[in-house]
Amino acid sequence: QVRLVESGGGLVQPGGSLRLSCAASGRTFSTYAMGWFRQAPGKEREFVSLISGGAGSTYYRESVNGRFTISRDNAKNTVYLQMNSLKPEDTAVYYCAAGPMPEKLRLGRCDYWGQGTQVTVSS
Repeated sequence: QVRLVESGGGLVQPGGSLRLSCAASGRTFSTYAMGWFRQAPGKEREFVSLISGGAGSTYYRESVNGRFTISRDNAKNTVYLQMNSLKPEDTAVYYCAAGPMPEKLRLGRCDYWGQGTQVTVSS
């Protein structure tokens, strides 16, 4: 059974940092694109970032570019999202996702989803 399990969410003040982790199990994801989405209350889920399999090319939505960094450790079957300079508008449930094609994953067409982890940015 394939599972994606997120961790690392929590409450942080504006300007602070968090690192999210997504541990995958049930298959090897080294050739899969893996990414992060988020959904704020009353809003649709939106793409945040992804990292491709193989070369590990990275992509970010404009509003997080320069503040967030995605990385992966294929030996651990884990993907990370380092979030710095957090803003209240980053508050959302963050979901990990995986799929064979980065261009489809970016559109939300993913084979696998995690259950999500809450990130709250507030003073």
